[in-house]
Amino acid sequence: MNRLDTRFAALKAQGERALVVFVTAGDPYPERTVDVLCALAEAGADVIELGVPFSDPLADGPTIQAASFRALQGGMNPPKVLAAVREARARGVSVPIVLMGAYNPVLQYGPEKFAQDAVAAGVDGAIVTDVIPEEADTWKPIADAAGLATIFLLAPTSTTERMEAVGKLAAGFIYCVSMTGITGTKEVVPSELPSLVAAIRQHAGTTPVCVGFGIKTPEQVKAICAFADGAVVGSSLVTLLHETRENPEALDVVKAYVASLKEATR
Repeated sequence: MNRLDTRFAALKAQGERALVVFVTAGDPYPERTVDVLCALAEAGADVIELGVPFSDPLADGPTIQAASFRALQGGMNPPKVLAAVREARARGVSVPIVLMGAYNPVLQYGPEKFAQDAVAAGVDGAIVTDVIPEEADTWKPIADAAGLATIFLLAPTSTTERMEAVGKLAAGFIYCVSMTGITGTKEVVPSELPSLVAAIRQHAGTTPVCVGFGIKTPEQVKAICAFADGAVVGSSLVTLLHETRENPEALDVVKAYVASLKEATR
């Protein structure tokens, strides 16, 4: 069992759901990434998704696209992302960390070396947004051999066949996209979500199902956690980090927000 399996098992035993949070590595400033990771862990995040900046981020709305651009302008790159994870682990961060991004940077780095270096740095999983299960036969064995969980996305448009394929390959958790479109653009929890999660669970076995896209408030987190194993919050956290970037108390503001979201999972 890696950290993801251990964390979800512990949450289940406690009757809690997972709070999964997303931030972009290098935003608002590359030198602040480790401090942000530490703050998120201290505030109670159960899983941290760390975005690997890329010039053409898939499915990301304007908020995360802008964060990726700022991070790239600041010099963030995959080796620096892994260095930040390594330092966060050295500073005592024990929560699972999942890298999220496109396959292009992985390909440029070298898939085998990337997977091995990521695990050595303390990464537990990867969401490679443009690697679909039907085309995962190159990446998945490499990730498995390194001990890196591959987390797949499913959406309201996913077919039963796609759900079945993901159920067979998924590790860590399954990321259920709450709506079609791009991240950070809607504020209402769709009424059809419980049935979508139920359908995914028919194929997921024991793999947890977490729901993301458009989730911003404790009320939304609570609503999601009534039927899913966890809620994913991304764009609103990225926005908060950017808006408070010059505030000396920025990390305290972020921690208070994350703590309020975590409370809603209990």
